[in-house]
Amino acid sequence: MDASPAAGSLPHSREAARSSDFDGRGVLVDAQVEALLGSAIVTAEGAPPVDLARQLQPASLDLRLGARVHQLRAGFLPEHTAVAERIAQVGVQSWDLDAHDDGAGLILQRGHIYLVELEEHLDLPASVSARFNPRSSTGRLDLFCRVLAPGHPRFDEAPAGYAGRVWLEIVPLSFPVRVRRGDRLCQVRLQSGDPALSRDELMAVYERTPLCFEGDTPVPIERVRFDEQGAIEMRVGLANRTPCGWRAALHTNAVEFGSDGAHDAHAYFEPMHAGPNGACILDPGRFYIFASRERLRIPPELCGEMLPVDVGFGELRNNYAGFFDNGFGWSEDERGAPTGTGTPAVLEVRAHDVPFLVEDGQIFFRLRYYRTAGRPARLYGEGRAEGRSYQGQDLTLARPFRSASRL
Repeated sequence: MDASPAAGSLPHSREAARSSDFDGRGVLVDAQVEALLGSAIVTAEGAPPVDLARQLQPASLDLRLGARVHQLRAGFLPEHTAVAERIAQVGVQSWDLDAHDDGAGLILQRGHIYLVELEEHLDLPASVSARFNPRSSTGRLDLFCRVLAPGHPRFDEAPAGYAGRVWLEIVPLSFPVRVRRGDRLCQVRLQSGDPALSRDELMAVYERTPLCFEGDTPVPIERVRFDEQGAIEMRVGLANRTPCGWRAALHTNAVEFGSDGAHDAHAYFEPMHAGPNGACILDPGRFYIFASRERLRIPPELCGEMLPVDVGFGELRNNYAGFFDNGFGWSEDERGAPTGTGTPAVLEVRAHDVPFLVEDGQIFFRLRYYRTAGRPARLYGEGRAEGRSYQGQDLTLARPFRSASRL
């Protein structure tokens, strides 16, 4: 493994992180994650060092695709059998991303299963575990992704003290997608203990600082639906939006994953319009982009995650990529007091077996908040190249598509 330092370190010094720093509860923030590069997070042999300017977020680190892609007949969990052995059993063919098509990458075909080793490996301290999720652009392209940690019986997590490689399973569900080595489809967050806020803790935060808005008005706490786990139930917003959503087209060219603004959105998505009663009928097997009715804020000392409501909710899957770093939808004045009215969440939705009617204001997802181990050096969107964050989003498609205002 290559333990070379990361490029683009934060522009200020911080005391190096030690395992004893993580004895309390919390998701680690940027400076702590940076301090673990080369020890708990190690780049694979021959891989470029981590590029902090592109990969490091307030409470997460983007992970990069490695050099080798394997097409599979079936996905699997490598709890008891080595990944190489499973690839030998269910593998169809393999490619080298560096060499394939003179460096132009590889088109992953719709409906096929692929497995890629990630450039970052883990060697976690005994008190630190990892959780993974797709990046926002990944979910908005309807790329089904999940991370495998060999020896662990669950997807998208690695237990405290885990040491080893991590792999990404990728299934394009709506579009063929071209990827290249180094593309960032998923991210990791490191945590110590259980960082989730309880219902009472979240209500106390809300009383101090409203977290949800409708238009320019905070939602009164007595109208907020806090569930027993400590999450806020939130709704889909279809009324007063034109279009109210987007539906993926059935037959398209390949999407260039790593190219911002490369495609006309109308070649890949169809606009959706709500009926006079603020409702839409979703077709089975189709992929949709909607936005939340509420505008949400993530305070600087917290991060958040969208979760399903429950299995009885209906014939839908939503929220492929639902992690919010510290400061999403947040702004402050010169004294550090919160300002602004938040940002809608974008909802990635796939209807299942039967046509399903959704209506404006319907409960659609839960938002759970987690404490972090301090305030990050940079909040979400700060110090990022123009156009590279979703801080000001509303029905915003993935980065490869030109914005509606430019169509």
